[in-house]
Amino acid sequence: MSSLHLLISLLISLPLLSTSTPSVYEVLQQYNFPVGLLPVGITRYELDTNTGKFQVYLDDSCQFDVEGYTLKYKSTISGTISTNKLKDLSGISVKVLLFWLNIGEVSRDGDELEFSVGIVSADFDVENFEESPQCGCGFDCNGGVGMGKRDRSWYLNRFLYPSLD
Repeated sequence: MSSLHLLISLLISLPLLSTSTPSVYEVLQQYNFPVGLLPVGITRYELDTNTGKFQVYLDDSCQFDVEGYTLKYKSTISGTISTNKLKDLSGISVKVLLFWLNIGEVSRDGDELEFSVGIVSADFDVENFEESPQCGCGFDCNGGVGMGKRDRSWYLNRFLYPSLD
């Protein structure tokens, strides 16, 4: 009879013991970032909650255009995450004119996200990143637009001349 009691107790406590791991998109939200900072298709991630160091994995590299920019994600993205700040980023780059620049840091201040590429940065509304882009087509996979209808030069000028805002 005691083994039956043990089995029932074990079966009742199993749901309490199993903790589901949050998705990488849920982790972004826990640190006050929108899900759209990462494309659809993340296969897995690793996060050291003590240091904030992380690695995110895609099956392959990923590239797409978003309102005048070409973004490229390598198959492994790494960095350090804390509330409102992603730093020491590796594996994400943006094409500005003819050059690929590494996005090294993303900071959130209220409803603005600041993307830094070296000494240059640009601010964008958080609402532009409420959904995740798809590799190959970005936000325009079904004819939709994710970052608003501004011409290419407006976005380019945000990186080259941030004081124009």
